[in-house]
Amino acid sequence: MSEREKNLWEGIDTGARNALSTRNYRTASFAQELSERGVDARELVAADRNKREVQEAWIPGVEIFLRKIHPQRHRGSFGEFVRRDEGILAQIGLWPKQWSAARMFAHTAKGFHVHPPSIPEDGAAADWLRRLFIDESDNYSLRCYDDEQWDVMFFLQGRAEIILCDVRAGLPKRIMRFFADGDNHRGNNNVGIVIPPGVAHAIRADGSEDVIMVYGTSTVFHSEFEGRIASEIETAELPESWERFLGRSGSREPPTGD
Repeated sequence: MSEREKNLWEGIDTGARNALSTRNYRTASFAQELSERGVDARELVAADRNKREVQEAWIPGVEIFLRKIHPQRHRGSFGEFVRRDEGILAQIGLWPKQWSAARMFAHTAKGFHVHPPSIPEDGAAADWLRRLFIDESDNYSLRCYDDEQWDVMFFLQGRAEIILCDVRAGLPKRIMRFFADGDNHRGNNNVGIVIPPGVAHAIRADGSEDVIMVYGTSTVFHSEFEGRIASEIETAELPESWERFLGRSGSREPPTGD
Protein backbone atom coordinates (compact mmCIF):
# COMPACT_ATOMS: atom_id res chain seq x y z
CA MET A 1 0.00 0.00 0.00
CA SER A 2 1.38 3.38 -1.00
CA GLU A 3 1.78 6.31 1.39
CA ARG A 4 -1.00 8.04 -0.53
CA GLU A 5 -3.37 5.13 0.12
CA LYS A 6 -2.39 4.97 3.80
CA ASN A 7 -3.13 8.66 4.29
CA LEU A 8 -6.09 8.90 1.93
CA TRP A 9 -8.50 9.98 4.67
CA GLU A 10 -6.13 12.05 6.81
CA GLY A 11 -8.19 15.15 6.09
CA ILE A 12 -11.25 13.62 7.79
CA ASP A 13 -11.69 13.78 11.58
CA THR A 14 -11.10 10.59 13.57
CA GLY A 15 -14.75 9.91 14.42
CA ALA A 16 -15.89 10.06 10.82
CA ARG A 17 -12.81 8.12 9.67
CA ASN A 18 -13.61 5.26 12.05
CA ALA A 19 -17.16 5.10 10.70
CA LEU A 20 -16.12 4.95 7.03
CA SER A 21 -16.94 2.02 4.79
CA THR A 22 -16.67 1.56 1.04
CA ARG A 23 -19.01 -0.14 -1.37
CA ASN A 24 -17.85 -3.51 -2.69
CA TYR A 25 -17.84 -3.40 -6.51
CA ARG A 26 -16.06 -6.72 -6.98
CA THR A 27 -17.84 -9.26 -9.14
CA ALA A 28 -19.13 -12.21 -7.13
CA SER A 29 -19.93 -15.70 -8.41
CA PHE A 30 -23.13 -16.27 -10.38
CA ALA A 31 -24.75 -17.92 -7.35
CA GLN A 32 -23.82 -15.05 -5.05
CA GLU A 33 -25.03 -12.40 -7.47
CA LEU A 34 -28.30 -14.23 -8.01
CA SER A 35 -29.06 -14.94 -4.34
CA GLU A 36 -27.69 -11.78 -2.73
CA ARG A 37 -27.40 -8.65 -4.88
CA GLY A 38 -29.85 -9.68 -7.56
CA VAL A 39 -29.44 -9.73 -11.34
CA ASP A 40 -31.39 -8.42 -14.31
CA ALA A 41 -33.90 -10.88 -15.71
CA ARG A 42 -32.11 -10.79 -19.07
CA GLU A 43 -29.07 -12.41 -17.45
CA LEU A 44 -31.22 -15.37 -16.43
CA VAL A 45 -32.78 -15.66 -19.88
CA ALA A 46 -29.28 -15.74 -21.41
CA ALA A 47 -27.76 -18.06 -18.76
CA ASP A 48 -26.54 -21.45 -19.99
CA ARG A 49 -28.67 -23.87 -17.98
CA ASN A 50 -26.22 -26.67 -18.76
CA LYS A 51 -23.40 -24.96 -16.85
CA ARG A 52 -22.78 -26.40 -13.41
CA GLU A 53 -22.64 -22.99 -11.68
CA VAL A 54 -26.04 -22.11 -13.15
CA GLN A 55 -27.58 -25.49 -12.28
CA GLU A 56 -26.37 -25.20 -8.67
CA ALA A 57 -27.92 -21.74 -8.28
CA TRP A 58 -31.18 -22.21 -10.21
CA ILE A 59 -34.38 -23.21 -8.39
CA PRO A 60 -35.72 -26.36 -10.11
CA GLY A 61 -38.99 -25.80 -11.93
CA VAL A 62 -38.56 -22.03 -12.26
CA GLU A 63 -38.69 -20.78 -15.85
CA ILE A 64 -37.85 -17.29 -17.14
CA PHE A 65 -38.45 -16.49 -20.79
CA LEU A 66 -38.09 -13.42 -22.96
CA ARG A 67 -41.06 -11.48 -24.31
CA LYS A 68 -40.96 -9.21 -27.35
CA ILE A 69 -42.60 -5.82 -26.97
CA HIS A 70 -43.35 -4.05 -30.27
CA PRO A 71 -43.54 -0.25 -30.33
CA GLN A 72 -46.52 1.25 -32.10
CA ARG A 73 -45.48 4.75 -33.04
CA HIS A 74 -47.66 7.55 -31.72
CA ARG A 75 -49.99 5.02 -30.05
CA GLY A 76 -48.13 2.87 -27.52
CA SER A 77 -46.91 -0.72 -27.73
CA PHE A 78 -48.03 -4.29 -28.32
CA GLY A 79 -46.72 -7.38 -26.56
CA GLU A 80 -47.86 -11.00 -26.44
CA PHE A 81 -47.85 -12.90 -23.18
CA VAL A 82 -47.56 -16.50 -24.33
CA ARG A 83 -48.99 -18.92 -26.88
CA ARG A 84 -50.52 -22.15 -25.63
CA ASP A 85 -48.88 -24.37 -28.25
CA GLU A 86 -45.47 -22.67 -28.43
CA GLY A 87 -42.57 -21.83 -26.16
CA ILE A 88 -41.93 -22.72 -22.52
CA LEU A 89 -45.53 -23.35 -21.47
CA ALA A 90 -46.06 -25.73 -24.37
CA GLN A 91 -42.82 -27.50 -23.49
CA ILE A 92 -43.75 -28.08 -19.86
CA GLY A 93 -47.44 -28.74 -20.59
CA LEU A 94 -48.85 -25.91 -18.49
CA TRP A 95 -51.79 -23.72 -19.49
CA PRO A 96 -53.39 -21.52 -16.79
CA LYS A 97 -57.04 -21.98 -15.83
CA GLN A 98 -57.39 -18.47 -14.43
CA TRP A 99 -55.90 -15.10 -15.36
CA SER A 100 -55.79 -12.17 -12.95
CA ALA A 101 -54.33 -8.68 -12.73
CA ALA A 102 -52.83 -6.71 -9.85
CA ARG A 103 -51.50 -3.22 -9.28
CA MET A 104 -48.80 -2.42 -6.73
CA PHE A 105 -48.41 1.20 -5.80
CA ALA A 106 -44.90 2.64 -5.97
CA HIS A 107 -42.73 1.90 -2.92
CA THR A 108 -44.90 -1.05 -1.84
CA ALA A 109 -44.34 -4.80 -1.75
CA LYS A 110 -46.10 -8.16 -1.66
CA GLY A 111 -44.71 -10.26 1.19
CA PHE A 112 -43.59 -13.86 0.72
CA HIS A 113 -46.34 -16.31 -0.04
CA VAL A 114 -46.19 -19.92 -1.12
CA HIS A 115 -48.53 -22.53 -2.60
CA PRO A 116 -48.50 -26.17 -1.35
CA PRO A 117 -47.16 -28.91 -3.65
CA SER A 118 -49.46 -31.85 -4.26
CA ILE A 119 -47.95 -35.03 -2.77
CA PRO A 120 -49.19 -38.57 -3.63
CA GLU A 121 -50.86 -40.30 -0.67
CA ASP A 122 -48.58 -43.31 -0.88
CA GLY A 123 -45.25 -41.44 -0.97
CA ALA A 124 -42.95 -39.27 1.11
CA ALA A 125 -42.94 -35.59 0.18
CA ALA A 126 -39.15 -35.27 -0.07
CA ASP A 127 -38.82 -38.38 -2.26
CA TRP A 128 -41.61 -37.27 -4.57
CA LEU A 129 -40.28 -33.74 -5.02
CA ARG A 130 -36.75 -34.97 -5.70
CA ARG A 131 -38.10 -37.34 -8.33
CA LEU A 132 -40.22 -34.58 -9.87
CA PHE A 133 -37.57 -31.83 -10.03
CA ILE A 134 -34.19 -33.59 -9.84
CA ASP A 135 -34.28 -37.23 -10.95
CA GLU A 136 -36.91 -36.88 -13.69
CA SER A 137 -36.93 -33.13 -14.18
CA ASP A 138 -37.76 -33.41 -17.89
CA ASN A 139 -40.72 -35.74 -17.34
CA TYR A 140 -43.34 -32.98 -17.28
CA SER A 141 -46.19 -35.52 -17.41
CA LEU A 142 -45.56 -36.22 -13.71
CA ARG A 143 -46.56 -32.71 -12.71
CA CYS A 144 -49.93 -32.24 -11.02
CA TYR A 145 -50.97 -28.91 -12.52
CA ASP A 146 -54.66 -29.57 -11.80
CA ASP A 147 -54.04 -30.19 -8.08
CA GLU A 148 -51.55 -27.45 -7.17
CA GLN A 149 -51.06 -23.80 -8.03
CA TRP A 150 -48.32 -22.83 -10.45
CA ASP A 151 -47.97 -19.13 -11.26
CA VAL A 152 -47.09 -17.54 -14.61
CA MET A 153 -46.29 -13.83 -14.22
CA PHE A 154 -45.98 -10.92 -16.61
CA PHE A 155 -45.39 -7.23 -15.94
CA LEU A 156 -47.12 -4.52 -17.96
CA GLN A 157 -45.90 -1.40 -16.21
CA GLY A 158 -43.10 -0.35 -13.90
CA ARG A 159 -40.08 -2.21 -12.68
CA ALA A 160 -40.27 -5.08 -10.19
CA GLU A 161 -37.84 -6.86 -7.90
CA ILE A 162 -38.72 -10.55 -7.52
CA ILE A 163 -37.28 -12.78 -4.80
CA LEU A 164 -37.84 -16.54 -4.92
CA CYS A 165 -36.92 -18.96 -2.12
CA ASP A 166 -37.21 -22.73 -2.47
CA VAL A 167 -38.79 -24.20 0.68
CA ARG A 168 -39.77 -27.62 -0.71
CA ALA A 169 -39.05 -30.69 1.39
CA GLY A 170 -35.95 -32.58 0.27
CA LEU A 171 -34.63 -29.84 -2.02
CA PRO A 172 -31.76 -27.47 -1.18
CA LYS A 173 -32.79 -23.99 -0.10
CA ARG A 174 -31.94 -21.69 -3.00
CA ILE A 175 -32.69 -18.03 -3.53
CA MET A 176 -33.17 -16.21 -6.82
CA ARG A 177 -33.34 -12.41 -6.75
CA PHE A 178 -33.84 -10.58 -10.02
CA PHE A 179 -35.38 -7.52 -11.65
CA ALA A 180 -38.00 -7.46 -14.42
CA ASP A 181 -39.42 -4.57 -16.44
CA GLY A 182 -42.93 -3.78 -17.55
CA ASP A 183 -43.88 -3.29 -21.17
CA ASN A 184 -43.45 0.48 -20.85
CA HIS A 185 -39.71 -0.17 -20.39
CA ARG A 186 -39.11 -2.07 -23.61
CA GLY A 187 -35.99 -4.22 -23.62
CA ASN A 188 -34.48 -7.57 -22.65
CA ASN A 189 -35.89 -7.39 -19.11
CA ASN A 190 -39.44 -7.96 -20.44
CA VAL A 191 -39.95 -11.55 -19.34
CA GLY A 192 -42.46 -14.17 -18.32
CA ILE A 193 -41.85 -16.08 -15.09
CA VAL A 194 -43.05 -19.57 -14.08
CA ILE A 195 -43.07 -20.28 -10.33
CA PRO A 196 -43.76 -23.81 -9.00
CA PRO A 197 -45.67 -24.54 -5.79
CA GLY A 198 -43.36 -24.77 -2.80
CA VAL A 199 -41.29 -21.80 -3.99
CA ALA A 200 -42.00 -18.77 -1.79
CA HIS A 201 -42.11 -15.51 -3.71
CA ALA A 202 -42.12 -11.82 -2.88
CA ILE A 203 -42.32 -8.77 -5.14
CA ARG A 204 -41.30 -5.15 -4.58
CA ALA A 205 -42.00 -2.15 -6.77
CA ASP A 206 -38.57 -0.96 -7.87
CA GLY A 207 -38.65 2.75 -8.55
CA SER A 208 -41.18 5.56 -8.41
CA GLU A 209 -44.00 4.19 -10.56
CA ASP A 210 -46.79 1.70 -9.93
CA VAL A 211 -46.28 -1.89 -11.03
CA ILE A 212 -49.07 -3.58 -12.99
CA MET A 213 -48.87 -7.33 -13.42
CA VAL A 214 -50.94 -10.05 -15.07
CA TYR A 215 -50.62 -13.62 -13.90
CA GLY A 216 -52.07 -16.97 -14.76
CA THR A 217 -52.57 -19.85 -12.34
CA SER A 218 -52.80 -23.55 -13.07
CA THR A 219 -55.87 -23.81 -10.83
CA VAL A 220 -58.69 -21.40 -10.10
CA PHE A 221 -58.22 -19.37 -6.93
CA HIS A 222 -58.37 -21.35 -3.68
CA SER A 223 -57.63 -19.37 -0.52
CA GLU A 224 -56.33 -22.53 1.17
CA PHE A 225 -53.61 -22.76 -1.51
CA GLU A 226 -52.03 -19.52 -0.33
CA GLY A 227 -49.72 -19.56 2.68
CA ARG A 228 -48.07 -16.35 3.85
CA ILE A 229 -44.57 -15.98 5.28
CA ALA A 230 -43.19 -12.68 6.62
CA SER A 231 -45.98 -10.74 4.94
CA GLU A 232 -46.29 -7.99 7.54
CA ILE A 233 -44.83 -5.54 5.01
CA GLU A 234 -48.28 -5.52 3.41
CA THR A 235 -49.93 -4.14 6.55
CA ALA A 236 -50.09 -0.36 6.77
CA GLU A 237 -50.13 0.46 10.47
CA LEU A 238 -52.19 3.40 11.67
CA PRO A 239 -50.27 6.33 13.19
CA GLU A 240 -49.68 5.95 16.93
CA SER A 241 -51.80 9.06 17.66
CA TRP A 242 -54.70 7.49 15.77
CA GLU A 243 -54.33 4.27 17.75
CA ARG A 244 -54.40 6.26 21.01
CA PHE A 245 -57.53 8.08 19.90
CA LEU A 246 -59.19 4.78 19.03
CA GLY A 247 -58.13 3.33 22.38
CA ARG A 248 -56.00 0.59 20.86
CA SER A 249 -52.53 1.81 21.78
CA GLY A 250 -50.28 -0.36 23.95
CA SER A 251 -52.51 -2.91 25.66
CA ARG A 252 -55.25 -2.35 23.07
CA GLU A 253 -57.67 -1.79 25.97
CA PRO A 254 -60.19 1.06 25.63
CA PRO A 255 -59.51 4.24 27.65
CA THR A 256 -61.06 4.52 31.11
CA GLY A 257 -62.07 8.20 31.08
CA ASP A 258 -64.87 9.82 33.10
